[in-house]
Order: sequence, then structure tokens, then C-alpha cells
Amino acid sequence: MWAVRVEKPLEIGVVTTPDPEAKAGEVVVRIARAGICGSDIHIFHGANPFARYPRVIGHEAMGTVAALGPGVQGLSVGDRVVIDPVVSCGTCYPCSIGRTNVCTKLEVIGVHRDGGMGEYVVVPAANALRLPDNVSDRAAAMAEPYSIAANVLMRTEARAGDIALIYGAGTIGLTVLQVARMKGARCVVVDIDDRRLERATRLGAELAVNSKRDSVETAILGATDGLGPTVVIDGAGAPGILEEAVRLASPAARIGVLGFSTNPSLIPQQEITKKELTLCGSRLNRRLFPEVLQWFSRGAVEADALVTHEFDFREVVTAMRLIEEHPEETCKIHLIF
Repeated sequence: MWAVRVEKPLEIGVVTTPDPEAKAGEVVVRIARAGICGSDIHIFHGANPFARYPRVIGHEAMGTVAALGPGVQGLSVGDRVVIDPVVSCGTCYPCSIGRTNVCTKLEVIGVHRDGGMGEYVVVPAANALRLPDNVSDRAAAMAEPYSIAANVLMRTEARAGDIALIYGAGTIGLTVLQVARMKGARCVVVDIDDRRLERATRLGAELAVNSKRDSVETAILGATDGLGPTVVIDGAGAPGILEEAVRLASPAARIGVLGFSTNPSLIPQQEITKKELTLCGSRLNRRLFPEVLQWFSRGAVEADALVTHEFDFREVVTAMRLIEEHPEETCKIHLIF
């Protein structure tokens, strides 16, 4: 089969590899499309600390079941499925309390094991979820980014009446925006690019702030009558953002952190204690794909609104170059197999 593989940092190509075979409890999925994520680009650049090389990348993928391993029930050859990339052991402490996304033996399809940017991929049957008939392939391949939003908004207990400050108007920030609005929150989005902020406004942001030009503090305090946001989601990951978030957050606010920066943030304990803030890390998703697919099926979010470009998978280098050199033009790029 053909696959997009990173041999080592800065070396990527379309290669031929043996067709995968399903073992007990596994299925082979014939891939139809896969999204390019920032973490895929980080693997290419050698900046993802969890990746093992060589690696077929891709953790945002969907397709049809091509083969079943022994013992698989509930799926049939030909079923359209989306792949949840989170593989967990089910028995460690985090798994025992439902936090499968931080399993002590966590593996992520496309990072720790070969992923969905190939003609076929083999995955545990539990990680292949049958798609509702009214969810398109294009929308289905967006399930993983929306699961990130689902997880962080669960962690921060976002709900109706909240005022959410969302840093970043890329894919994650815009999925968070849509899900937060679905839950009844008012949303303010911050970014440094006007074209991204225009997308945020189209998708329902009450206020869009260009932090290179305008004061985030002035904007958010004005929008909240001086209270500050009750929920803050850092979808950008720069260390200074967390410092600002803690300073601006309202009393009793919840702050969700999604970044993997190793640079420290300077946060006074007094701010956290005085306002009794809740600071939450959020990674991947904890079996939230079924909920996300329900949102897609009933049209609660615009599942495919963020897909700006589609490329044949053989053009992966061109697609990645577009993301890196013209981020203002792209949101989510899909590779078609």
C-alpha cells in the first residue's frame, strides 16, 4: 500500500509498505480521507516528544472497514467508520476512573503507532466507530478535532451563562468556539490574524480581538462589565497566554490548557488562590467520539466548516508547505486517498 511516512525529522515521503493484517480484536480500515494536524507537522520537524520513527502519521482519519480480525463483533466489512486515535490499557489508575486519555500506557495512532495517512491502517476494533448515515466523509474526518474541544470543555465544566475567552482561532480554537456556543456560552476569540478572526466571527464569536493591535484586557473586561471571563481556553500555547489568562479570569473561573510548551509560565499563586481558580490540563479525548458524532448527526455544530483545502495524499509536502507558509489561508487541510 501507499502511505505518508516520516522516516526521521525533516524527511517525509510517500512510500510503499506491506498491507496491514488484523490480529484478534483488530480491524483493517481502508482510508478515505485524513486531516493534517499541527502535531503531524511537529512530528515532521522532530518537535513532538512522543513520536517514534519511522512513522506513518495521521490521527484524524476515516474510511471503511476492509477486514475483521478474529473475535471482532459489532462491525462489518464495508461499514463507514471514524478512527479514535486514543489507545489505552483499560486497567491502570487513570483508566479505572474514566481518564483513558492519560492512560499510563497511552498510545496514539499516528504518533506511537502507524496512523491513518495510508491506504490502510489496522486499529483496535474499539477505536473504529461506525458513522451515522447522514454524516459525510468530509465531516467525519473532523471528529478528532471536535473531540479535543469536547474534552477541554468537559474539564472546564463550560455551560450556559459562561463567558468564554478562547485564545487561538485555528482549528482547535474554532472547534472550541462552536462547542462552547452549543453549550450556551458567550465567546470572545483572540488571535493575531484578521482572516482567522473573520472565521471566528462567522462561526458566532461575540467579539474577535487581534492581540497584536488591541488590548485583550480592555476588550474582555469591557465585554464582561469588568468581571472577566468565567472560562478561559488556551488553544495557542504560548507561555505568556497562561499568565494573562490567570490575571484576567473572573473569580471562580476555570482555565483549560491544551499546549505542550516546555517553557515555564510565571504565575503568582496569589491570583489562583485569591480568585479560587481551577486550572485544568486537557489532552486528547476520553471516549467522546460517540457524543461528537451525535452533534454532527443533528447539525449542532458545522462539522465541515473548517475544511479549507483538499489535496491528493501524494501532494502531502505541498499541503504541509501551505500550512507553514500561509497559515492565514488555511484552517484544516484534508488528504484524499
